Amino acid sequence: MGIGLKELIIVLVIVLLVFGTKRLANIGSDLGGAIKGFKKGMKDEDAKPETLDQKKPDSDNQA
Repeated sequence: MGIGLKELIIVLVIVLLVFGTKRLANIGSDLGGAIKGFKKGMKDEDAKPETLDQKKPDSDNQA
């Protein structure tokens, strides 16, 4: 009872007619950039706790 191939094609054609190819390309590009930025942010967030943990003992020794 899921979406079949015919229904999916009909939906895609309607979306193409409503938004147009140029706007869909812009939306795809923006979405790709957002996903790329999100992944980069997740990698940066994973790296931060390690660097903060390494810096804490140095600041404790100096204080």
